[in-house]
Amino acid sequence: MELIPESVYLARQVREMDRIAIEKFRIPGYTLMQRAGEAAFDLIREHWQDAGRIVLLVGPGNNGGDGYVIARMARSAGMQVQIFQAGDHTSLQGDARSAHDAYVECGGSCDVFSGELPGSDLIVDALLGSGLTRPVKGEFAAAIRCMNTHRAPVLSVDVPSGLDADRGVPLGDTVTARATITFVGMKLGLITGAGRRHSGKIYFSDLQVPDAVQQSVRAACQVIDPGKLRARMAERHADAHKGEYGHVLLIGGNSGMTGSVMLAAEAAARTGCGLVSVATVSRHAPMLSAACREVMVHGVESVANLDELVRRASVVAIGPGLGQDSWAKTMLARILELDLPTVMDADALNLLARDPLKKQNWILTPHPGEAARLTGTTSQEVQQQRLVRVQALQRKFGGVCVLKGSGTLVACENMVSVCTAGNPGMASGGMGDVLTGIISGLLAQGLGLNDAACLGVQLHAQSADIAAREGMRGMLASDLFGPLRKLVNDSDSEDRISGKR
Repeated sequence: MELIPESVYLARQVREMDRIAIEKFRIPGYTLMQRAGEAAFDLIREHWQDAGRIVLLVGPGNNGGDGYVIARMARSAGMQVQIFQAGDHTSLQGDARSAHDAYVECGGSCDVFSGELPGSDLIVDALLGSGLTRPVKGEFAAAIRCMNTHRAPVLSVDVPSGLDADRGVPLGDTVTARATITFVGMKLGLITGAGRRHSGKIYFSDLQVPDAVQQSVRAACQVIDPGKLRARMAERHADAHKGEYGHVLLIGGNSGMTGSVMLAAEAAARTGCGLVSVATVSRHAPMLSAACREVMVHGVESVANLDELVRRASVVAIGPGLGQDSWAKTMLARILELDLPTVMDADALNLLARDPLKKQNWILTPHPGEAARLTGTTSQEVQQQRLVRVQALQRKFGGVCVLKGSGTLVACENMVSVCTAGNPGMASGGMGDVLTGIISGLLAQGLGLNDAACLGVQLHAQSADIAAREGMRGMLASDLFGPLRKLVNDSDSEDRISGKR
């Protein structure tokens, strides 16, 4: 059993893998169900060793069948087990019926859910599984509310009941689990959007199906593998000099937003690029020069002034604190005429939304609100269709698109990658500016667009996870700089970045 595997799928793709395992590789469906129940029970024994009383809520489908297997094993192990059934269990069929009958034959009994649950040490959610496509109603909604208000922790089987397994969107009442164990293929909805909040800690079991089963279906996403990406960064040899590691030019720091561009500038420097310059409005240049002494700050009022800086840069990042006034529009218009690798964020994206343009040599880094403006929709619609929207952004604007948020998605032409690190402490001002700087710094050091975006997103999130050890409340964007420097230097940091144990 592992935490999160590299390949991530949609629910229909996992159902297809189930079919292939059963039909092509002759693994009986009931065998897969037994393996799922066994994997879940093993997790219970490992993480809830003192649990003597277990309550299971089961539905009338295969997810409920997994629950019956868990109940039978728990009862055989001497635990006190109570099963509460929701839905029409007189219509149980196939493998779920076999699992139910095996539980009853060993002396187990079932109760119909009546709106209340007794005291227990653990609740197992085996109500609805990954096939849910419409809002939860009736007794299922009541059962979910009961689980969420119970004092015992909840383990969800395959998917927290009420959660859309593809989109990470709650469909009405949704279980908030302490942990979720999912099977055969990792479901995208568990690790993006609201899915992360409802899933708790995620565990995965492939149920011993052959690797060829997963390989027969193209994954919807790939989990970012920072170890592979860091290996593509150039080694630092003994006679290295700053010119070998790129020069990032950041443009921004307009009125009231001077801190934004300096956060991005310091992040680029902390990531390891050789030189960092900032182009800002002239009246702010003296003040910003004192904010980070290693950054070269220039007051720029004209395209001619900007061109002098651009000639020396290897990467441009524009947006942090840019504003939307005439100065901002002039700076952005000039940058869009160039062919330098470019990172676009914040107000650069808001201006781009007014006058769309497609380029291949850039990275866009919108949060859901900016993504909504870029695609002419709402932030709620973006959050409800994160995978679809990030792919639409990439098709419309080209290059690489980063849709920020819980379970950040990175889309290039042929692939979508997902970040599984990060925490709620990142919901504070300046975090996006730091991400812009990190990605820019990696680009300057020679990584390609997609590699820089993916590694930047992961380094950013994992730096925040390290910073959050001192508490998520009050965590500042600048708190990421210390962990970031360690992560980009420590040869043993790959496992920490990827979240492996």
